[in-house]
Amino acid sequence: MVNKIFLLGNLGKDPEVKYFDENNVIASFPLATNETYIDKQGAKVTQTEWHNIRITRTGLAKVAEQYLKKGDMIFVEGKMKTRSYEDKEGVKKFISEVIIDSMKMLSKKTNSEHGDEQKSNQQTESMNTFSESSLNDDLPF
Repeated sequence: MVNKIFLLGNLGKDPEVKYFDENNVIASFPLATNETYIDKQGAKVTQTEWHNIRITRTGLAKVAEQYLKKGDMIFVEGKMKTRSYEDKEGVKKFISEVIIDSMKMLSKKTNSEHGDEQKSNQQTESMNTFSESSLNDDLPF
C-alpha cells in the first residue's frame, strides 16, 4: 500500500509554528493548488483546492518558519493523515492533513533591504531543497 502525496502550490498564510521545546517544533499552513480547464462553453475555469500542511520534523519546521511566507510557491512531498479532536462544545471533529517529509522552495527571495538581489537568489537556490535526510533531525519517538 502507498500513501504518498506530491503538491505544488502557494502558501495561503505564513506558517504557524509551535515550540514544545527546542527539539520539538511543529509548523502548519494552508497550501493552495489550482486546476485550470476549459468548460463546455469554452470559458477558462480555475478551481482552487486548499490543503492543510503540517511539518512535524523539527529541522524542517524551523526552515519553514525562517524562509516561508504567504504567497510563496513550494513543492512538497508527504503523506495524508487524518486526526480527530473535540471542539469547545465537545463535538468530535476530523481534519485531514498532509504531513510533509520534504519540500522545495520555488519562489525567489530578494534582499531589497540591502539591495543584494543576486547574492540572495544564489543563497536561496543553494538552500531551497529540504528533506528528512538533508537535516539532522533526531526525533524522540
